[in-house]
Amino acid sequence: MFAQRMRQKESEFYFVSYPAEDLLRKVRFVTRFYGEKGQVIGGEEPKGKHKDVDDVERYVQAIEKNSKSFQRDLNRRKIRQIKDFYRNEARQPVIPGAVLLFTTEKLEFQPLKGMERAGNLIEPRSDFLIIDGQHRLAGLHFYLQEKDADRRVEVPVVIFDGKTADFATEMFVVINSTHTRINRSHLIDLYERIEWGTDPEKKYAAVLVRALYEEDDSPLQYHINMLGGRSHQEMWINQAQIFGEAFRLIRRKEAQHRFKDGRGWSKERGYGLVRDTLKALRTTFGPAWSDNKNHMITRDVTICAMLRLCGDIAAKIDATLMPGPDLVKLLEKRFEPVRDMTPEFRREGFYERFPARGQMERIDIIRKRLARQARFE
Repeated sequence: MFAQRMRQKESEFYFVSYPAEDLLRKVRFVTRFYGEKGQVIGGEEPKGKHKDVDDVERYVQAIEKNSKSFQRDLNRRKIRQIKDFYRNEARQPVIPGAVLLFTTEKLEFQPLKGMERAGNLIEPRSDFLIIDGQHRLAGLHFYLQEKDADRRVEVPVVIFDGKTADFATEMFVVINSTHTRINRSHLIDLYERIEWGTDPEKKYAAVLVRALYEEDDSPLQYHINMLGGRSHQEMWINQAQIFGEAFRLIRRKEAQHRFKDGRGWSKERGYGLVRDTLKALRTTFGPAWSDNKNHMITRDVTICAMLRLCGDIAAKIDATLMPGPDLVKLLEKRFEPVRDMTPEFRREGFYERFPARGQMERIDIIRKRLARQARFE
């Protein structure tokens, strides 16, 4: 399909004009379908009771039974209103704003000759997930059932692929927690139970993030911007960012022995390594650790670098040394030369002292500097 490749910051995505009927066959709806007053619709009915269901409820119940992934709750009234808008507003665009879609697959883009940004985009093998526009597409489904519906309708679509998974998930959270109220338990479920529930590595990474957020001995306690977390606490890093680094960390083969025991993934071992590394760095940097006004030590870019440093540490230290006071003491000693780097993390001139083409490259530069200083290269 013809697409325009677009770039913002460090992400690339695609803009496509998608024929409506083709799109509806290619998207995956997911919902816990809440009714007009917040009650859950669907599931088993109590014995002896019969409830009339209209086409909208029946449609959403079918979605509920056959889909797995993130999406907000569908509202029956909103779908009906959108369907009526499509039917009645003949002079207006049916879909006035772009629908945002995501696929975990890395899509193949074939630029046209002489054009870098326009070309043919190969569809994913699996269905798209809907970041934003679920109600519009559900209303479009019912509109196309009308006898006089214009089936030539095309839908403006923005597609994000696997390269931008963290970004797409964070965007979903921002969009769906701002304009439309979501059931809070559904929001908290997003990372740990729904999106990553079938992937043991991602689920384990989410467990580590949760522990870093809520454990009393975590140097990052309540400083991660978690879904449903403490919003008035000073936040240092977003959940999606720290999840991405935790997932990258546990996939480093030379470090995996620090995250597993005889039963598989171990929260105690993995969380203990990250916690003790951060504890030792907190001691090393002293007051500058929490001085976010003048220093960048507990800003997201440096925290990500510290998590990557955990992988270097895991690969180098004695495998028999378990998390706890002895590990913290060892790391504090190794980090003594890192204390000399404190002035480099002053906020003024920070980006000039760590020049890079983007955030990901800067994170790795900081990680390498820390590792070299502490002899964990």
